[in-house]
Amino acid sequence: MIESAKSSISSSLASSLEPVLKKQTHNRVANIHWFRTDWQRGGASTGFATWQSDDGKTTPAVIKLPVNQKELLWTRKLQEQNGVVPHLYASGEKLNGYDLAWIIIERFPYGPLGGHWDDSNITRITEAAARFSKKASLFPIDQEGRREDWKVLLKNAKKSVRDNRIQNESQWKKAHSLLTKKLSQVIEIWRARRIDQWLHGDLHLANAMCRCDDPDSKVVLIDLAEVHAGHWIEDAIYLERQLWGHKSRLKATKPVSTMATARKNLGMRVDDDYNTFVDVRRLMLAATAPAFMQSEGDPRYLTSCLEQLQNALDRLRLK
Repeated sequence: MIESAKSSISSSLASSLEPVLKKQTHNRVANIHWFRTDWQRGGASTGFATWQSDDGKTTPAVIKLPVNQKELLWTRKLQEQNGVVPHLYASGEKLNGYDLAWIIIERFPYGPLGGHWDDSNITRITEAAARFSKKASLFPIDQEGRREDWKVLLKNAKKSVRDNRIQNESQWKKAHSLLTKKLSQVIEIWRARRIDQWLHGDLHLANAMCRCDDPDSKVVLIDLAEVHAGHWIEDAIYLERQLWGHKSRLKATKPVSTMATARKNLGMRVDDDYNTFVDVRRLMLAATAPAFMQSEGDPRYLTSCLEQLQNALDRLRLK
């Protein structure tokens, strides 16, 4: 869903930035219409526009401002990598004298995939994630992986179960108690994973776009603000988790094994023991879901999280 920009940015801000942006792009950008999607986070402004190329041709475009340095960096870096990211028409790190990064990119005529469910969606987006990581691997890993504070997150989740009287409260408490006893071991397993690839970091169907309506056409990933170094399991479980509350979709599609296949098809490494990391990641994300009631408090989703937590505890058989 797209909402009017009047609900997300002030008209004075838009009117003050548009002339500057037009001047900075030599009047190649025009017909700007600001909007906001219902999945959009943060204070960024986004607008549909048109872009005039060197030959005078006018093309639909999207303006994003501000963007963080990661999105600017990776959108620029991957421009020559066979269309794995949006085509970049223009970008900058300053606007109107302020440190305000911005990009103008192609507007995709089809998507996002989240607008219509099809069992092929998962295959297409996992293939896109694998292509993204493979092309991004041309650039060296220059950062450590993310280190979530699981102890604090689990503590907050346990408190939330008590305070919010969550459905199946006694089962949550029992599972949390079992995990608390094994938490150090679980964290040790997770932190032993390989951190040797770049991940998209925000892999969901709303960030999957297409350049044509062919149901087999390649997906392009947008919104690169969360790109980071890590293990491919992180992207796979991030995607899978969005289906936890939709059992029929999860039964019909297997995001983790599908991504493993996509990586193998591209000649990328897939360790034989990756399922251990899968269960640990599921375990921790499911266990800490109650800590985020505002975004993850749907009863159906939390019920599924409890099942994921219990099943992962059983499979791991921690000593």
